[in-house]
Amino acid sequence: MPFDPVLAEIRFGCGLSPTLAPAPSTEAMLTALRAPDAMAKRFPIEAFDTFRARMIERARLGDIRRENRGSPESRAAVKAIRKLNQVARVDASQWLGQTLMRRTWTTNGLRERLAQFWGDHFTARGKTGVIRRATSPYIEEAIRPHLTGRFEDLLIAAVTHPLMLHYLDQMNSVGPNSTVAGRRKKNAGLNENLAREVLELHTLGVDGPYSQNDVRQLAELFTGLTFQVQNGFKFNKHFAEPGPETVLGTEYGQDPARLRDIHRALRDIARHPATARHIAGKLAVHFVSDTPPEALVEALTQRYRETDGDLMQVYDALLNHPDAWGPLVNIKQPIDFLGSSCRALCVEPELMATLDERALQLNIIQPMGLMGQIWERPEGPDGWPEEDTQWITPQGVAARLQWAVAIPQVLRPDLPDPREFVQIALGPLESPATSFAAKAAESRADGIGLILASPAFQRH
Repeated sequence: MPFDPVLAEIRFGCGLSPTLAPAPSTEAMLTALRAPDAMAKRFPIEAFDTFRARMIERARLGDIRRENRGSPESRAAVKAIRKLNQVARVDASQWLGQTLMRRTWTTNGLRERLAQFWGDHFTARGKTGVIRRATSPYIEEAIRPHLTGRFEDLLIAAVTHPLMLHYLDQMNSVGPNSTVAGRRKKNAGLNENLAREVLELHTLGVDGPYSQNDVRQLAELFTGLTFQVQNGFKFNKHFAEPGPETVLGTEYGQDPARLRDIHRALRDIARHPATARHIAGKLAVHFVSDTPPEALVEALTQRYRETDGDLMQVYDALLNHPDAWGPLVNIKQPIDFLGSSCRALCVEPELMATLDERALQLNIIQPMGLMGQIWERPEGPDGWPEEDTQWITPQGVAARLQWAVAIPQVLRPDLPDPREFVQIALGPLESPATSFAAKAAESRADGIGLILASPAFQRH
């Protein structure tokens, strides 16, 4: 099929807008992707290195509490910790608002969709305390800057990031024959979580050509990757397993600069043919169909291999393949549904900025949870499911309909005429049934709700 700007805006972007025209070509989409990240500047989200100041303060207060148990100083520290956690929680809810505004006002929706895709591919989240709110800062620091480079650079940035090391329990992984292992009596041991997820989820795939021995050898190579609240990422040589490790038939770990060998291993795994196939398949599923055409997956795999994982080249192959332009069949995840709704409604940044934490909870976060997507809290390191059946459940569909009818008037008090909005939101996907429902609705809110809840608007 030839390029279709409307289809491109829905399938590869954030949906149709009444004020922002779709890109006129795939070349324009790719050119915009190479340009500076305008939405990150306009709607800023705290980077993890800035967020770390909160963790430093939490550690300081924790020391005061422990050293002065039962004293006024300790009670004051406990109160300050609660306040610190509260502020982080409030800020995290505001970052969701910023995320929605990026989708509403971007002229390059592909960037926002890719940030979501790769942030999910490299799922990482904090477990306790203030670091529970660090996912958006992690994505801002480790994912967005690497969307257009080589996959191996994105892989290294995500895998060695402090939040990933925390999430997959890598920070305290100790080589069995390391310096530290000989001194510790408890809590000293090798942790294979990061190594397993790197091979199974991030690169080769669950059916990839690796063995349990590869997992263990990679886990031994990873020993030493850690994080200190005061200083950030650190390679601790005292945690490192001495001697070489062999991963997928290649020996690593003899270089005295061991971190350089870890990077070399990750680059080699990133360039493996199985990784090319795994990444190609995931991109095709996310953007095209749960069962994408084999020719499309093969084309993406080939381009990945030819360019050693140059992501811009892979995106080019995706956008310019005829099988990428079939009918819209993928169901939007809740974040996509809300983002495209805000875009179609032209929600103003000034209004979004007025929503406090309670309003964001009632109007955005809690409804998303009822739709099946608790913001930045997927159940495991494999992220959110892509299968459409996971999102079209009785509860999920009911939550979408309820949100579509009740919340747009909160986000856009001057609701547009449904007879006009149906064309804005759906364009050529408008159906006679949806048009009739929009005209026959008893109120603007009902009409807008029926349009946003329509089957056509639920797909991208």
